[in-house]
Amino acid sequence: MAIEERIASLTKFRAESKLGGGDKRIEAQHEKGKFTARERIALLLDEGSFVELDAFVTHRATEFGLADKKFLGDAIVTGYGKIDGRLVYLFAQDFTVFGGSLSKVVAEKTCKVMDLAVKNGAPIIGLLDSGGARIQEGVDSLAGYGDIFYRNTIYSGVIPQISVIMGPAAGGAVYSPAITDFIFMVNGTAQMYITGPDVIKATTGEVVTHEELGGAVVHAETSGNCHFVAENDEECLKMVRQLLSYLPQNNREKTPLVEITDDPDRMDEELLYIVPEDPTKAYNMKKVIWRVVDNGEFMEVHESFAPNIITGFARLNGRAVGIVAQQPSVSAGCLDIDASDKAARFVRFLDCFNIPIITFVDVPGYMPGVDQEYGGIIRHGAKVLFAYAEATAPKVTTITRKAYGGAYIAMSSKHLGADINYAWPIAEIAVMGPDGAVNIIYRDAIKQSENPEETRRTLIAEYTQKFANPYVAAGRGYIDDVIDPRETRPRLIKALEMLQNKQDTNPPKKHGNIPL
Repeated sequence: MAIEERIASLTKFRAESKLGGGDKRIEAQHEKGKFTARERIALLLDEGSFVELDAFVTHRATEFGLADKKFLGDAIVTGYGKIDGRLVYLFAQDFTVFGGSLSKVVAEKTCKVMDLAVKNGAPIIGLLDSGGARIQEGVDSLAGYGDIFYRNTIYSGVIPQISVIMGPAAGGAVYSPAITDFIFMVNGTAQMYITGPDVIKATTGEVVTHEELGGAVVHAETSGNCHFVAENDEECLKMVRQLLSYLPQNNREKTPLVEITDDPDRMDEELLYIVPEDPTKAYNMKKVIWRVVDNGEFMEVHESFAPNIITGFARLNGRAVGIVAQQPSVSAGCLDIDASDKAARFVRFLDCFNIPIITFVDVPGYMPGVDQEYGGIIRHGAKVLFAYAEATAPKVTTITRKAYGGAYIAMSSKHLGADINYAWPIAEIAVMGPDGAVNIIYRDAIKQSENPEETRRTLIAEYTQKFANPYVAAGRGYIDDVIDPRETRPRLIKALEMLQNKQDTNPPKKHGNIPL
């Protein structure tokens, strides 16, 4: 056969592979408000950068009439490309082919591209839209899932792993996203659950819809499985590109540095007035974050889950940082079970990739209550302690108001290895608030007083002046400096510049045993 004929045959095969399951199935995908696997890849990557791998692979099953039903590439598209000029690897499940189900070949293609990502130190992105395991292949499809889970696990902390749920993900398919670093979901079209509504109805009698059981909003607000929610495929993929702009390619690379467009020495008068003078009044900590970071740009992570704590990405002097902060406007910023899990998970991600950890503290303590105690607040709360103590990335902390009890220790205190700890002049650092402390310490004196209420107020004022301020802690070296709130941005930037070559290691061990 002449070379011209071979090239013509190659062109025909390539065109066929790009059709997936055919025009009718592509049309059905569009009718559901979803793009095809290849359309999603084109939206995600820099134009013209995608290079496909294994486009001619087909499944090997012969039972149940599958021998004559083969599609080039099978039910997944894999390859590599660039986002903002940086290398990424990806796989996109093709719902138009066997409902995107996972065959042995689909798993092999997925594992191959994951292995390439690790060898070349670049992020791996999974665009998920699948009906689950290909039942006709039996245990082979289950083995394929196991191979993927294994790689998700051993590659965790080596390269960023991002899962983008753009359709169904059920049964064993949900465990791979659960192991990855971040999960995006498209509202209305994406669902995640272990068992579907029909199985639940048959086994428990409960009646629930797909969206109520495993939709994006449920996982963003209630279960905490989802970090980001988008309204459509296009918006979702733009968010993925935005997230990657903050992340290093791998655990050996520094965070990306962008052109500086905000004065690193900028002072902000408004920071004097965000925190109310009354220590019992709430305020929005995001206003502090927006005024401190570059250009007020903050990409919040897990925004709808455990909103009493804030996590997300920003930049200081052009360099990406991770931010963890109390939200006093929600549950007074107390650390509860969900907030502890959220903060600990995020801190550990930041430390995996040596992203500086910036912490803003205004915490009255761990959340009290029978439900919290029975739910394991001791175990969950200890995760925050463990995560901060274990982290060797640069850690800079600013106490804006309250820092009481064990929660003071947990929130990146000097005692857990924080590098630089600042406090605003109004900060209160103590075992507990002045009210509670006085009621315990001076209980008898107050009872015996002729005017108990006046005595109590006087004692509270004295206690506040002596103990509930940052200067006692600063006098012991637990706070490195008490700073003017207006200079928070330049002080953080200078601290990070000082820490840019920080080298720190924990004692040699296989791994720690975080209180899961």
